[in-house]
Parts: sequence; C-alpha cells; structure tokens
Amino acid sequence: MISDEMGRQLHNRLTLGEQITNLEKEQLDAWYAKLDAIENKLLGENADSPIPSAEMPEQIEACLNQLTFVTQRIQQISSENDDLRQEISALRQQLAVQR
Repeated sequence: MISDEMGRQLHNRLTLGEQITNLEKEQLDAWYAKLDAIENKLLGENADSPIPSAEMPEQIEACLNQLTFVTQRIQQISSENDDLRQEISALRQQLAVQR
C-alpha cells in the first residue's frame, strides 16, 4: 500500500494529464479504494436518523432558506470581488503612469 503523500502525488499527476505506469495505476486504484472505505465508514457512523415525514416540509423549507442566504452571500462577495478587481486595475494603471 502506498502512503497518502504518494497517493496524492499520483492523483495530482493523473489529473494533470501525466502518464503513469500500470503499477502506479494499480497503486492509485488501491489508494482510492482505501479512501472510499474510510469515507464510507465515516458516513455510516455519522448518518443521521431518518426525518419523520411530517417534519420533512419544515426541514426542506429550512434548507431552502439557508440555501437562499448562502446564495445571496456568494453573490455579495462576488460583487465585492469585482469591485476590488476594478480598484486593483485602476491602481496598477496609476502605478504604471507614475513609473
């Protein structure tokens, strides 16, 4: 079994489109299987009990409200980022003129 570090390196190489050997591919597949097993165990241990059907609409509404809030926050941050990008661009132009 390969180390987590080696697994991450092989995964990174593969996602970057680099060629890996058949042995490395087998090792990477085993590493993925190990991670999947850990994830499945954790998900099984942390699984919530089923929500009673009567409470489902309330839970859905709460989730939708939270999703709306998060979406609005993302839009706000995106707008702020756009403003900052424009300000940075203007400052770079000023700096170029000063040089």
